[in-house]
Amino acid sequence: FASASIGVALGFPGYARAEDVLRDADAAMYRAKDLGRARHAVFHPSMHTEAREQLQLESDLRRAIDRGELRLTYQPIVSLESGQITGCEALVVWDHPTRGLIPPGDFIPTAEETGLVVPLGRWALLEACKSCVVWNETLRGQVPISVSVNLSAIQIGTPQVLEDVRAALLLSGLPAWLLKLEVTESVVLQAGHGALLLNQLKALGVHLLLDDFGTGYSSLSYLHNFRFDTLKIDRSFVSQMEQGGRHVELVKTIVSLARALSLDVVAEGIENPAQLQLLQQLSVEAAQGYWFSRPLPAPAFRELLLSRKPFVLPLGLARTRA
Repeated sequence: FASASIGVALGFPGYARAEDVLRDADAAMYRAKDLGRARHAVFHPSMHTEAREQLQLESDLRRAIDRGELRLTYQPIVSLESGQITGCEALVVWDHPTRGLIPPGDFIPTAEETGLVVPLGRWALLEACKSCVVWNETLRGQVPISVSVNLSAIQIGTPQVLEDVRAALLLSGLPAWLLKLEVTESVVLQAGHGALLLNQLKALGVHLLLDDFGTGYSSLSYLHNFRFDTLKIDRSFVSQMEQGGRHVELVKTIVSLARALSLDVVAEGIENPAQLQLLQQLSVEAAQGYWFSRPLPAPAFRELLLSRKPFVLPLGLARTRA
């Protein structure tokens, strides 16, 4: 079925040309599409300001990739049995020359809309793999450190991502099992050929991690169709655990489901000891969040690894998983 997105511009004496009315109606139409399509939107002058800002952001982002303004930061993933760092999640930040550090949530949507997320993701994969090799060479003989890299729907929608992952592993020399690729439920469902591509990635020897589990469509059949290794409990569940009752039971159910499918569990968004203690009681293997550390630049993360000082856990050593 065909649907329509309609932009409305109200005529007033300030308009000098018919083209100006059409321009504003066109801007309103795109706002209607952004709001979910199959609806209408009435033009407001602020739409011009937002359009200019968006265009400037896109232009700056194209230059940022060429100028090396993008940086990777790494948030530690900590074992809830030992308190030691076992891995990290790589997150892209933009060191803008005039606006300073821009977090990924403020520019990744633009990168996805413009397709810039493909070269950006290729760069992030290689950088993360190179850094991981350096860390493990420094910590030779100790517990190996893995790195998790997020894949967007646009990347999963292009077969090129398979070659990007293969090239990153080859050029960096990182063992495939130390690379974890994170995808969300919505990404899996949006990608038409996602099943084949994820299975091909899995054949390379990398680990697949299902991010934001329970916040998307939550079709359990996808846990069978896609060969995931780990489920990540979303921060929205973790933040409500202290309220007790059904919030804890929901997380407990996710953990039980992972156990039944022989999947590991990682929780994100840990902000206080109470949340951490509840996760320990549920025998969750690992967690990340501001309570442990904010995302760090590569040199600072390396120094944290070299200290080898375990994080203090509320329950000491976590209970052994049943």
